[in-house]
Amino acid sequence: MSSQELADFLRRRREDLRPEDVQAETTLPPSRRARRTPGLRREEVAALAQVSVSYYERLEQARAPRPSPQVLSALATALQLTDAERDHLARLAGQVLPAENDGTPEHVPEDAQQLLGRLDGIPAYIVNDRQDIVAWNAAAAALITDFSRLTPDERNLTRISTRFRGTLCTGAPGSESEFSQQVAAQLRAASVLYPTDKVLAELINEFATHDPDFASSWRNHAVRPIPGVRKRLHHPTLGELEIDRHTLSLPGSGFSLVMYTAEVGSPSAAALKSL
Repeated sequence: MSSQELADFLRRRREDLRPEDVQAETTLPPSRRARRTPGLRREEVAALAQVSVSYYERLEQARAPRPSPQVLSALATALQLTDAERDHLARLAGQVLPAENDGTPEHVPEDAQQLLGRLDGIPAYIVNDRQDIVAWNAAAAALITDFSRLTPDERNLTRISTRFRGTLCTGAPGSESEFSQQVAAQLRAASVLYPTDKVLAELINEFATHDPDFASSWRNHAVRPIPGVRKRLHHPTLGELEIDRHTLSLPGSGFSLVMYTAEVGSPSAAALKSL
């Protein structure tokens, strides 16, 4: 169990939740103290989860013993966690065992390879939990770059995005921040699943140093997925394109499928077909 990470996650989710967000406000214990900071108080979360205040305080101080699945479920409900956040909480508390191997999987399942090949005319590639691009189709290479010319270290989604930011690809308002949040969420989940992956740890440090949005999302334990991001792409022959980036998790594999599409009937859609 990562006690310090668990404590930090609980504290940040508690601070994100306002009293008016809690549906059963009548269950909050009365207090004469004025609120000086945003979020619920520790005793309020303890009351909602029906655990002792002292135990919850020790959880946020990284001094409590491992919480039971029942306590974790109660805390998740009290803090109104999403499914992704519940899963993250369980992993931090040691309720989900880390992967047996030291690093993210490298072998792409055959059915995933077949799916990629059937996406005729739709730029798509497959990434592992580390966000390494491990397979791609011809349309993706034509749209973004010839991945075969990159070294395995360069063939990382975030490194490619950083390399082309401001030249090949720019974001719609807010999209670059959303992309950084998405990557932070994906790498945060991977770091808990593969705690001994040194390459992954180096990537996280690298991205946190160069990307303030990533660093902020990482500190805030942002694990809620952002499945779609709209981007503007400046292609050398097709000109400016407005496309949507979709990320679909491939269950049980450790891989995700990333696809690029455009609004039906738009000039960008027509341009994508020409690839």
